[in-house]
This record gives sequence, C-alpha cells and structure tokens, in this order.
Amino acid sequence: MTIDSRRTPDARFEGLLDYPFEPHYLEIDAGDGADTRLRVHYIDERPDPAKASGETVLLLHGEPTWSYLYRHVIPPLVAAGHRCVAPDLVGFGKSDKPANRFDYTYQSHVDWLRQVVLDQLELSAVTMVCHDWGGLLGLRLLGEHPDRFRRVVATSTSMPTGDREPSGPLSIWLQISQRSNPFVASQVVDRGTVTELEPAVRAAYDAPFPDEGYLQGARQFPLLIPLTPYDVATVPNREAWSVLRTLSIPFLYAHADHDWGVGEGRTTLREAVPGAREVVIENAGHFGLEDRGPEFAAVVDEFIGSTATVERTA
Repeated sequence: MTIDSRRTPDARFEGLLDYPFEPHYLEIDAGDGADTRLRVHYIDERPDPAKASGETVLLLHGEPTWSYLYRHVIPPLVAAGHRCVAPDLVGFGKSDKPANRFDYTYQSHVDWLRQVVLDQLELSAVTMVCHDWGGLLGLRLLGEHPDRFRRVVATSTSMPTGDREPSGPLSIWLQISQRSNPFVASQVVDRGTVTELEPAVRAAYDAPFPDEGYLQGARQFPLLIPLTPYDVATVPNREAWSVLRTLSIPFLYAHADHDWGVGEGRTTLREAVPGAREVVIENAGHFGLEDRGPEFAAVVDEFIGSTATVERTA
C-alpha cells in the first residue's frame, strides 16, 4: 500500500526560540514498493575549517521531540571544532509524517535512518549521541554497521529485547501515549524535565504537530518497544547486542539523576557493554538535554577528547 504522508507547514517553524540553524533536506525511499519518497530534515552545522577537529557528531533525538532538543548542545560542540548532524526522524520535526500509524514499524524506522545517515549523508567515523528512541534506532545501526562508528554517548535510552518485564514508568507511558486526548508533545517534555519549560519552548515542541493527523508517529512509537521475547524486533535487537558485545569502541552512558527510566537503562547497558563509562548529569530529567544542554555538550566534548587516540577494533 502506498504511504500517504503529511508535511508540517513551514510557517509553524518561523521564529523558534534559540533555533537559528539552516535547514537541510534529502529524500529517501519510503519502502512501500511504490517508489514513494519521504522528505527528511536535518541540521548540519560545521566548524571553522581552521578549528575543525575532524570529528562528526551524530545527534539522534527520541519521542516526542525533534532536533530542537539539541539546540543548546550543537553550538558548543561546533565551537569545539566538531561537525554536528542532527536529523529529524520520519514522523517528527520538519520531516514528513506518514498519516497511517501502521506505516511506522521498528524496521521501517531503522531503514529510514540508515538511508539518511549512511546511504545519503555517507557519514563515517561517527560519534553517535542517542537519546530515548534515538538509542533504540541508533544502537541497531551500530550493531548492523559497526565500521561506520567511532564512539557512542547514550543517554536515557537502551535497546530492549523483551526479556524484562516493562518497568512502572514504561507501563504508565504506554497508557498515556495512547489515551491522551489531545496528545501534547510539550506536556510530555515538560513532565520529563527538572526545569519548567517557558511558553516559547513549549510552542517549539508542539510546532511539528498542527493536529492529530500529524501525530501518528508519536502515537505509534511506544507500541513498537519490544515487550516480550516474541516481538518482531526482538531477534534483530538481540543480534545487534551480540555485535556490540564484541566491539571495543569507547562507550559512555550519560544518565540524568532525575530520569524516570535510569535504572533499567543502566542495568541493560552495564550488562551488554562491558567497560562502558558512566557519568551523571545532575539536576536533569529524562529530557536532560533540555535541562542541561551546555553541560551535556561539555561531557560529549571531553569524551571525544579523552578517547580520540583510541583505535576502534571489531
């Protein structure tokens, strides 16, 4: 069946607070067998050539945010000499949004992201920063294409395989995401931060979603999390973990001290990534990049610097 998608009007994104980045777009194959194309937005901020470090930082957002989440992370990293690439996942931000929620599958998201990051942008030697669903997708890409990545900074994320009972916070989120009417993205972000969002920031998180018809990706994401060993994504995720356990790339888990899911994510990553470093981002919630963006950027920059001479071996 042909994928029908919506595109948020550009006017919704005019005058956003602290978001001066030039938009970039590319088109990918929707994967419906009908040659349907989806337009994907991404940020690509580059440092002064004289100060360039040669490092590329890929910043992957989660649910229900978009590249706006990284607006206070990108400038310090660029100032430190790093190229920063931050795509909006299909269904979010300025990217196209399929109108049928069943067009969003775990595998389709992996395929869409692979096309953007590896096939079209052709990124390599990447430092991946992944938050929330950015990790569920980014860690899969790492497991399937380990030669394209140099190091990982994971925050408020993991890659479930359905082997653990859903945590209390996840069970609550599953209910909220399906029963909220209306579903308001800014409310979700505000509840997951320590600091209170100002009105202009709330408006920016709501900008991609003019009405319910644009929210199908956000509604569907929670239902794609593998909750049992029989989930369709369980086997591919397990295979990705089996590869990650053999890698010796530098891995940092930067967890917020007020993250509702910090315990489960830390346990999974500790078991699956031997030798992973840990750092605590203080006074930050699940959306800690919103609470402490510049501080998080400093953690990423220090991690890059401290591991820059480490050779990755498979």
